[in-house]
Amino acid sequence: MSDATPPVPALPEKPKRSKTPWIVGIAVVAVVAVAGGVFAAVNANGSGSAGAAGKTVTVKIGTTEQAAPYWPILEKEAAKQGIDIQVVGFRDYTQANPALADGQLDLNLFQHLQFLANYNVQSKQDLVPIASTLVVPLPLYSKKYTSVDAIPQGAQIAIPNDPTNQARALLVLQKAGLLKLKDGGNTLATPADIVASESKVSVIPVDAAQTAPALDSAAAAVVNNNFALTAGLDPKSALFQDDPKSSTAEPYINAFVARAKDKDNATYLKVAELYHTKAVQDAVLADSKNTAVIVQKPQADLIAILNRLEKTIEAAK
Repeated sequence: MSDATPPVPALPEKPKRSKTPWIVGIAVVAVVAVAGGVFAAVNANGSGSAGAAGKTVTVKIGTTEQAAPYWPILEKEAAKQGIDIQVVGFRDYTQANPALADGQLDLNLFQHLQFLANYNVQSKQDLVPIASTLVVPLPLYSKKYTSVDAIPQGAQIAIPNDPTNQARALLVLQKAGLLKLKDGGNTLATPADIVASESKVSVIPVDAAQTAPALDSAAAAVVNNNFALTAGLDPKSALFQDDPKSSTAEPYINAFVARAKDKDNATYLKVAELYHTKAVQDAVLADSKNTAVIVQKPQADLIAILNRLEKTIEAAK
């Protein structure tokens, strides 16, 4: 992220994998010549079609999950279609959108629609989702209690302190019947919106990475999937989670994202289509310990959701 870009909140439910020695920062993976084939890089206006005239089209995709086991499978499936996927790895969530906006990438895959909406509004960009991938539920865990009902009056619950995760965590707690938010809350809710007189618990905002450790002291904690798996928490032990199939989960649909002028690029859409092949999906689900829910929503619907989220953010300024 450049210094001129306003801060963007950390993205939930997408693991940062530290076991990746071969990619750092925003360096783009080099294009490698292959015997018997020619790589034709897709240019900024989205020209180039997969497999045309015996050529291979290179598509550079930014992600914070470069070590995820589904990438080699997706690359193999794409190669059959004349598409050479070049995975570009980033250490954190603040870099992949600026890199895409600047033309260093063709696509990125690391964020949900709420995160993208925040970025577009804050950075005055027009990146768009071209295809959905999945939703990962946001769960509530406890080491002290075995059910939501067992959590006592006045208990403290740790939640992530970044805006995107924090608002979603508050909505999860409200849905669980543990607190009430003014006017029902929304994707921009903060602890200031809690109606204390009608709430059973209070919250302790902490860094998202500290929510799992906070289980040793707090009554419970809302823990993003990546941090829960890293901490060895069993997803089946969650006391509660939001419903990834409900309309309230729409802001948290993850997606392939492109520049607006490339939203109809046939090669990019083919890559997104290949993500939904069985071999790739099986790897995606296994990697999430079957917590992820695959989503296939029309592009027009995704853009409509994004536009709605951006309007909400703009109105809150």
